[in-house]
Amino acid sequence: MKRFASLFEALDRTTKTTAKVAALTEYFTTAPEEDRLWTIALLSGRRPKRAVNSTELREWASEAAGLPLWLFEEAYPVVGDLSETITLILPPPQHESDRSLATWIGTLIALTGQPAEARKSAIFAAWDQLTTEERFLFNKLITGGFRMGVSQGLMTRALARATGIEETTLAHRLMGDWKPSSTTYAALIGENDPEADASKPYPFALASPLEAEAETLGAPADWLAEWKWDGIRGQLINRPSAFALWSRGEELITDRFPELAPLADFLPQGTVIDAEVLAWGQDTPLPFAALQKRIGRLVVPKKLLTEAPAHLLAYDLLEDAGEDLRSAPLAHRRARLEAIIGALPPGLPLSASPALSFDSWEALAEQRLTARERNSEGLMLKRLSSSYHVGRKRGDWWKWKLDPYTVDAVMLYAQSGSGRRATLFTDFTFGIWDGDQLVPFTKAYSGLTDAEFRKITDWVKKHTLERFGPVRRVPPELVFELAFEGIQASPRHKSGIALRFPRMLRWRQDKPVAEIDTIDNLRALLAASGGQPPHPRDI
Repeated sequence: MKRFASLFEALDRTTKTTAKVAALTEYFTTAPEEDRLWTIALLSGRRPKRAVNSTELREWASEAAGLPLWLFEEAYPVVGDLSETITLILPPPQHESDRSLATWIGTLIALTGQPAEARKSAIFAAWDQLTTEERFLFNKLITGGFRMGVSQGLMTRALARATGIEETTLAHRLMGDWKPSSTTYAALIGENDPEADASKPYPFALASPLEAEAETLGAPADWLAEWKWDGIRGQLINRPSAFALWSRGEELITDRFPELAPLADFLPQGTVIDAEVLAWGQDTPLPFAALQKRIGRLVVPKKLLTEAPAHLLAYDLLEDAGEDLRSAPLAHRRARLEAIIGALPPGLPLSASPALSFDSWEALAEQRLTARERNSEGLMLKRLSSSYHVGRKRGDWWKWKLDPYTVDAVMLYAQSGSGRRATLFTDFTFGIWDGDQLVPFTKAYSGLTDAEFRKITDWVKKHTLERFGPVRRVPPELVFELAFEGIQASPRHKSGIALRFPRMLRWRQDKPVAEIDTIDNLRALLAASGGQPPHPRDI
């Protein structure tokens, strides 16, 4: 654990990419293989399941520190992080331990399902053996909140330097549904069994936001333009011993979309397609809200299968007849993709995402304005000569999204943030007019500067009307412009609507609360986007 704590400290004290990669490279060269394996797992989002909940941890930490629970609860919001609060209040350890990261994680995993007293005893014993730095990391592992400030791409780069294996090869080997409990470090980074890894996906290529004018990209003839569909990015694999659909988050979602199963019988063996999973109706994508009803369901009822059948719109061909095409130009990959799809019988839930025809950037900009009519977020621009890269690589793939929707609203409630913003009020609940009443309709916590949050925090402290635990009710006076990507009906909310990705664009100190938007404006937007608000009696 000491070696892992030293790595965390080295990564935490620098913002330089070269320094982070150097620290990781040294660690992957010198640490025990079991610790390397768990570090790779943690940095790629594979954390052990929580065996202790936060209520138990707060109570046990208070007892271990000899503090009343109320005092801990007062300190927690000030510190802003549960793991750090526990670390700060615990007495010095009475024993030393040289147990490895893998051993401590094994201890946590073994606590799952154990009686509360057994779990408490094991946690107390761990706290009594770990240094301050080690306790903090151990607490993070317990709570499931472990973050290391290192992208998976940087981790893969360091691992490539430590092992001498090419970065793209390693990135592919680290994909899929592997678990530290069922593999070894050597098996993970070494040559894998083709039969066992037949369903393994490739790392996804990602696009960067287009911030400059499109004209700066050069000749339009060098680019492919297609709609940026608003669904679930997926990778469909049809190999001799595997048919699988993976999400971009490396989640196996094959069983959640049973309508796609017939593709296993018709797609050629050795085919891997990058595509978007969409809810489909009348030969056109349905709004994301239709697909969202299916997200998170392990079993999809027949009603939803009928109302929102799944369809794949294919972007790219990564593998054809078992041949890895990722290094080939996009123009070549698209031609082969369209040939494969063109040879399929009609009626299958797969089609190519249409390439847009344009001879000037001005003409393409006109087409972009119609994106929402097609339930699209905007455009994707891809250089026809580009390879299928790993992760985000600026220059070849761009996303040219539409400007977001906006609404002016007033703050009704405020809550403090977490981490470095734990002492600031940053999480706000907003309201808009419903007749002559203000109705809460969304929350947002990002978009402003620290300086603005500090000013708002001072105002909240001076104008608090009521407290509900960490939440404060304030007079409806501060107006903000909010941005959001979509809107949908929601019987769970008093307003009858829910916004997608709301965030604060600016603090409207120039606008009085009497001039903010109304619920009727949002209901009109909802109706225009194809949805209908629920009847008031259903809210």
